[in-house]
Amino acid sequence: MVDPNVFNEVPIFALLDADERVVLAEQVSARFFQKGDVVFKAGDPGGYAYIVERGRIHVSLTDLANEEILVDVVDDGDMCGMSSLLANSNHQTTAIAIEDTSAIEIDRNDISTLLMKRPMAGLDMMSMLEKHLRATHELIRTRVTRNPNEEIEDVETLGDHLADVVAKFGGSWGFVIIFMVTLLAYVLINSLLARPWDPYPFILLNLFLSMLAAIQAPVIMMSQNRQDAKDRVRSELDFRVNLKAELEVNELLQRVMHLEQQMDARERKQKMLESRNI
Repeated sequence: MVDPNVFNEVPIFALLDADERVVLAEQVSARFFQKGDVVFKAGDPGGYAYIVERGRIHVSLTDLANEEILVDVVDDGDMCGMSSLLANSNHQTTAIAIEDTSAIEIDRNDISTLLMKRPMAGLDMMSMLEKHLRATHELIRTRVTRNPNEEIEDVETLGDHLADVVAKFGGSWGFVIIFMVTLLAYVLINSLLARPWDPYPFILLNLFLSMLAAIQAPVIMMSQNRQDAKDRVRSELDFRVNLKAELEVNELLQRVMHLEQQMDARERKQKMLESRNI
């Protein structure tokens, strides 16, 4: 039997009284995971949940874009795998011990024994699961509402910012006008002076123009590469928004079908009652 006080700081069992915790402590068993051990992975049967006594576990999932998302960091007193255990379904996340971890293993039989002896404990656990579900919905919402401009700016260096400024100025009418005025002034001055520093055919001017083109071209290309990166982020976010909308539409359709089935069942039941009355 493990120490019943372990359950004091576990959110899902926080509302249980002392007797209910003792009943649960009599059923569970202790486990130890070394650093790097896989506690469970996505697709495994959800027959067990784990309460961390000492250590730390990373819980992550892979989304439809094959990106790994850190869902939770489970440390002392926290729990992982409870939703799959109660739903009796396969794990949708992967849990890996990132340091040596002592944990308490709970299976469905342990929960069943607790509920048979303390039925009201089920309501307490459902209340805590609802809080976890709301936190998951918030995570899903924030995964889509990302601003591509803010994400690009977060990793922007001084050189990237300078490249954008040069490219923006180089593609403006202000640059064209200043450049033409400068060229005309250079040519006129060297044509009117008795001893010009760069006489016709203006070889020094050609050197300056070549140097300017050699510098400006790669700077503009750097800015274009950054614009391509922004476009990729925007495309990814558009895909995520469309995917989320599709999933929500499918969920709504399933709920509508469920309601239709319930209405059909009630209608059949009503007809049976009416036929019996007749």
